[in-house]
Order: sequence, then structure tokens, then C-alpha cells
Amino acid sequence: MRHSQMPSENYATAILKGGPLAPNLKGVVYFVDVPYGTEVFVKVTGLPRFKPGTKDTQPIGPFGFHLHSEGCCEIGDPNNPFSCAKGHYNPTNQPHGNHAGDFPVLFSNDGFAKMSFFTNKFKVSDIIGKSVVIHENPDDYRTQPSGNSGKRLACGIVSIQ
Repeated sequence: MRHSQMPSENYATAILKGGPLAPNLKGVVYFVDVPYGTEVFVKVTGLPRFKPGTKDTQPIGPFGFHLHSEGCCEIGDPNNPFSCAKGHYNPTNQPHGNHAGDFPVLFSNDGFAKMSFFTNKFKVSDIIGKSVVIHENPDDYRTQPSGNSGKRLACGIVSIQ
């Protein structure tokens, strides 16, 4: 979506940048206020190749995709990047699978993913300063508190441009 197509107010973006585990990953997430909630648009390139899981390892992809509670994208520990973003955004203290920050997984198409979805769990003004994070593994939407979605590959802070 081009900026010229976006409304002049009530929208925000998060510019995603890959960390040490996925340095070529980059993308953008748009959040747009619409009646009864928010429309979310994401476009990402540089996702790692899919690798099926085994009895001892998680798959790589589809990729967990979440809104996290803290607006921090500092790499910190290169083996556990972006941990400063803390847990999923969950203002109503719901169990995992129903957090406001639980988004659908991203499916890679040769490293590219594009998706849009609607949520009624927040408005744009509620999430300014939060972080968007892409994870290495798919979210299982059951494991508490964060869905067992693995290491953090990319991060971006939600802001008004």
C-alpha cells in the first residue's frame, strides 16, 4: 500500500528490520483505524527458507508475527535478539491465543510475505510505541504465555510518520 492511499490521520507504521538471525529481513506494517477496529497490512522480504520440523526441532516458518508490549528493538544478546520488546501486547490479560498482540502467522513465498487482516482488539492510538516482532517458528496459539514461536528475527516500533 502506498502512503498516498493511506488516510491522512489515524494510521501508523512499523518499519521492520532483521536482526543477527535474519539480517536481510525487512518490511513494513501499516495500522489503519477503520470502523470497529484496525486494519493491519504487512509486507516483508528476506524471510528465511522454510525448514520442516523434526521430532527434535521446531520448523523454520511459517513465521510467528506479534505486537509486543514494549517499544524496544535493541538487539542485545545476538543469540536472543529483541528481548527488550518483552511479551505480547495483552492489555486485557487474556490467555495466549487471545492476546491483542496475537497476529496470524506469515507464510513465506520465496522469502516474501504480504498479508492484511482486521482486529477489533485495539485502535491505532492504543499501540503507538509498541513493537512488532517476527519470530522464527509458527505460533501454536496455545503455549502460555507466548505460543512457543521461537527466536525473534525482526523488529519494528509502531509510530506515526
